[in-house]
Amino acid sequence: MGTAVTAATNPGFLTRISQKGLDYACQKGVAMLQKELEKINIPDFSGSFKVQHLGKGYYSFYSMTILGFQLPSPQIKLEPQVGLRLSISKANVKISGKWKAKKNFLIAGGRFDLSIQGTSILAFLKLGSDPTSGHITVTCSSCSNDISDVHLHISGSRLGWLIQLFHKKIELSLRNTLNSKICKVVTNSVSTKLQPYVQNFPVTTQIDAVAGIDYRLVAPPITTAENLDGQLKGEFFSPAHRSPPPFAPPAMAFPPDHDRMIYLGISDYFFNTAGLVYQEAGALKLTLQNHMMPNGSKFQLTTKSLGNFLPQVATMFPNMKVQLQVSVSSPPHLTTQPTGLALTPQLEVQAFAILPNSSRAPLFLLSMVSSSRVSQGTSTCSWLPGCSPSTHYLFVYAPSVHPFLYSLCHQPEMCLLSPTHSLTSATIQSCSCAFFHSFIHLFTQL
Repeated sequence: MGTAVTAATNPGFLTRISQKGLDYACQKGVAMLQKELEKINIPDFSGSFKVQHLGKGYYSFYSMTILGFQLPSPQIKLEPQVGLRLSISKANVKISGKWKAKKNFLIAGGRFDLSIQGTSILAFLKLGSDPTSGHITVTCSSCSNDISDVHLHISGSRLGWLIQLFHKKIELSLRNTLNSKICKVVTNSVSTKLQPYVQNFPVTTQIDAVAGIDYRLVAPPITTAENLDGQLKGEFFSPAHRSPPPFAPPAMAFPPDHDRMIYLGISDYFFNTAGLVYQEAGALKLTLQNHMMPNGSKFQLTTKSLGNFLPQVATMFPNMKVQLQVSVSSPPHLTTQPTGLALTPQLEVQAFAILPNSSRAPLFLLSMVSSSRVSQGTSTCSWLPGCSPSTHYLFVYAPSVHPFLYSLCHQPEMCLLSPTHSLTSATIQSCSCAFFHSFIHLFTQL
């Protein structure tokens, strides 16, 4: 079943748990319930008996302890429009305790063992969400249980046969006591154990000093006969100054598939909010220097190497090191498509010559508008401006070498633009990729 969402609550992140996933979770959840059932406090109880010719006597059972509460057939099933259905059948309980009986001046006592078989429990867990905190909520909407067989064994005294005469009455009393407590334990376990547990689940995570992720629920979980779907906010945010992004998440829906245990759906909104936060914080920057170049690289960050493409650079700044500052000029945009992913980053590369006094002289500013595509099984990274003029561009502004701007603009190696140079489609079309290829080769080596 697809997940229906509205424009007001479109999630950036979807989760789906199938029945296979619940079967695995059932093992963990029932283990916790079993421990709680074994902690049931059975109160002491007493009664009287009457034997012909002997008169009336009294008995009491006390210090009762549950030795084991076995749950051999637990199941957690999806319950449409409610949440989950917990069912346990053929559960067995073993109880040990002490007994004593009194008849006139005769007093007897000993130990007893109680075996309870065929216990069944049925509980419905309603799932919702807290609209304020975004946490999931769990309540026990209904519960029922039944005990089929109870067997009492008395030991420790020759007068135990007196108690055995009334074992049916005693067994019925113990069964009623347990029947009245099992569902109370289940309901209490949900409200005092399970609900606080899920309430403490974090709905935001701090990644670093720049960003965090918000994955609170934006709507109550949706339960169908096949799946349990969760709609999460799925948004990066800035802890320093949080504000809503200038774009909304698109509508998403899972395909009608429930063969796997867990499914995750991530929209481009999730990644685009990440790009927005990191770009606005100025974190998408990289400084490249010559010592960072790989050993054996033919291309070095020096004016001599750049002189192969810009001879005037080597002439004006001979034998100097070069520093490159790479930054993202606008938030990178990711688009999800049926065939794969498309990323369109806008990069700027500022080149500087390091002067003898350690100051920097700007050489040029290289701006790139490119796209990368990743398809299933393959990846295509289109970084070559001029090869696809409709989507890839290269702009170069060189303030320090402006004396030869116009002469270079007419050479096939590259395209340089001065502040007064007009930018036309013909100018862009005439720019070759050779100069940019060298920088792409440089980046792929780092």
